[in-house]
Amino acid sequence: MDKVEIFTDGACKGNPGTGGWGAWLRADGAEKEMFGGELNTTNNRMELRAVIESLNALKRPCDVVLHTDSQYVQKGISEWIHGWKKRNWMTSAKEPVKNADLWQALDQAQSVHKVDWRWVRGHNGHPGNERADQLANKGVDSVRK
Repeated sequence: MDKVEIFTDGACKGNPGTGGWGAWLRADGAEKEMFGGELNTTNNRMELRAVIESLNALKRPCDVVLHTDSQYVQKGISEWIHGWKKRNWMTSAKEPVKNADLWQALDQAQSVHKVDWRWVRGHNGHPGNERADQLANKGVDSVRK
């Protein structure tokens, strides 16, 4: 399998508000930048969208190291999702899982890859995270125009 390293981030101006997502992918010396946005969204939705879009951009199954500064995304996909699926997308408090549509899309997107989910502290000088943050802000700007 091809090895790919992905850095993702989401941004939101207001929460809810205008949001953007960004992803920086690199493999075998090649790089790809991606970004997009939505008018009325939340930061968590943009964090999820960044990961979904980056995984869906891969043309074949890959061995992925995915970096996110969102503990919501990292813990959600690594820990919480198993219980949500068992409870038919309900929380342990018997409430609907927030952003279930995106969690289901992420579950599908990651299922074809071997993903090593890594949390990094945001806005802490990590080059990959800083680049993903810049792309997420480009996503916000692209919607505002």
